[in-house]
Amino acid sequence: MIRTTFLVTAVIGALLAAVPARAQVNVEQIVAQKVQPILPKNGMGGGVAVAVRMNGKTSFFNYGFANNAQNRRVTADSIFNLGSVGKLFATTLLAQAVKQGQLSLDDPVAKYVTELQRGGDIRRITLGQLASHTSGLPRVPQQYEHWHRGKYTWPDFVRFLNSWKADPKHEPGQQYLYSNAAMVLLRVALEHRFNTRFAALMHERITGPLGMSSTALPLPRDLLGRAVQGYSPMGKPIGPPGQESGVFQWPGAGQIYSSSRDMATFLAANMGELPGHRPMENAMALAQQPVFTVNPHFKQGLAWQDVTAGNLTIIDKNGGLPNTSTYIGFAPQQKLGVVVLVNRGKQHATGIGRQILHALAQEQSAPSSEGEGDPDSD
Repeated sequence: MIRTTFLVTAVIGALLAAVPARAQVNVEQIVAQKVQPILPKNGMGGGVAVAVRMNGKTSFFNYGFANNAQNRRVTADSIFNLGSVGKLFATTLLAQAVKQGQLSLDDPVAKYVTELQRGGDIRRITLGQLASHTSGLPRVPQQYEHWHRGKYTWPDFVRFLNSWKADPKHEPGQQYLYSNAAMVLLRVALEHRFNTRFAALMHERITGPLGMSSTALPLPRDLLGRAVQGYSPMGKPIGPPGQESGVFQWPGAGQIYSSSRDMATFLAANMGELPGHRPMENAMALAQQPVFTVNPHFKQGLAWQDVTAGNLTIIDKNGGLPNTSTYIGFAPQQKLGVVVLVNRGKQHATGIGRQILHALAQEQSAPSSEGEGDPDSD
């Protein structure tokens, strides 16, 4: 009898020990604490939308204002400019096409963008290098063409690409150099491969199947009413809601807009937790795989970053403009994920997102600062 009692006690103890400690965490309290430093002060514009994925479920937490002048508060359906987080849609489309045998990461971009076959070093750049920031191309063309003034039209961009010359610090496949120009070129390559506009490809292959009805490029009139007002770091309005900004001026080259509810769906799919979407999730897993090691704690996938601090590995992507700060990330082993959308510029969304993941995982080490950079020039 004593032996039986001891055995039952031991089994119960083992079962209790097996219950993850993080099941006891107060998610709402953690999120509120971590976002507190970026909440606007009295009279300043802006707000924050957070989605947390944990234990196979999603929770939403919203703070501040989508539009101060209209007294409209942030909700899970408020629509934000994603900035560079939108790059994930191009690399997901690329990974899908690779999985379906429709193209290869090793294909030269000039195979599809035939205007570049008249160029020089651009002909050596592959689709995989464009998607992993290893093409050698600068962040924006003006860093190479210092004389250029104004935005880049498509003919301007082709001229730049065909004239671009590699050098030891800008050699395709040899180094990590964050490049908006490369990601925009990837969109064009996908358009040419499938003879379909990028926005239509995104809808047909990702947002439509996932039911992401609040995600678009550009933002259509029927969604403008839910678009947030963007604000400067000091809370001053910048541009009208839904405005496309940036260096490149042709259809499909602008920023993608979405809500925290939609991005939570995208997050769940990337975590492999959406039933009925296995082929897409397999493609997403391919996009997450590191293809270039920047340093022992930072590896680059197809737009996704793989960063490690302490015992926690996070796969994530950040973004920003003068009037938006965004983050999406997850810890695959712990099955934890978070989306942070802020309608103010330079609000350290990456650090906040990683802090939330560390707190939820009860990881004591400081979050990584790798891959943060300065995304405010998307």
